[in-house]
Order: sequence, then structure tokens, then C-alpha cells
Amino acid sequence: EVQLVESGGGLVQPGGSLRLSCATSGFTFSEYDMAWDRQAPGERLEWLSTSYRDSSTNTASFVNNRFTISRDNAKNTLYLQLNNLRTDDTGIYYCRKGTFDEGSRGQGTQVTVSS
Repeated sequence: EVQLVESGGGLVQPGGSLRLSCATSGFTFSEYDMAWDRQAPGERLEWLSTSYRDSSTNTASFVNNRFTISRDNAKNTLYLQLNNLRTDDTGIYYCRKGTFDEGSRGQGTQVTVSS
């Protein structure tokens, strides 16, 4: 059974940082592309960044280089470093295995950016 468990969210002030983690099990992590998505309040789910199994990455341009995706294949864990957070980064952050439309996601971790 595929399991994805996100953690690391919380309340942070504008300009602050967080590091999100996604612990995985039930599949061979190193053989899959993995991604982070988020859903802001009242908004659609949107893609943020992908870590490919060949170690390359791709990140949405609107992030403006503030977020960095990484992975540790030995720990079967995906990470997302969030820097210079803004109030409009508030939302639930999900890690994903598979395609955007049909992939598996965890329960998400809440990120709230507020002063």
C-alpha cells in the first residue's frame, strides 16, 4: 500500500522559512518522480515542484526560486524547503506520487503565513 505522510507545516511570519517532509512507503521511492502541490483557501490545487528520479528538478515559475525540492532516496523521503514565505503561500501542501490528475497524495500539511 502506498503511503505518503507530510509533516513540517505550521504558523510562520512573512519572510520566514519552513522545511516540509514527506515520508513514503509501499513503493520503491527512488524509481519514481515525486512532486509537491498545494491548495490555498478557496483556490484550486496547484503544482509547485517535481523531483525526478534522475535527480533533476523542476519548479513552477511563480515560486520565484523561494522553494527548493529535494529527496533522500535512502530515507524514502521528499522535502520542500520554503523560504521568504508570503501570506499568499498559506495553504495545505501535499506530496504526490504519479501524475497531477491521477496520482496519490498524502493528507497534507498546513502552512499558515501570518503576522
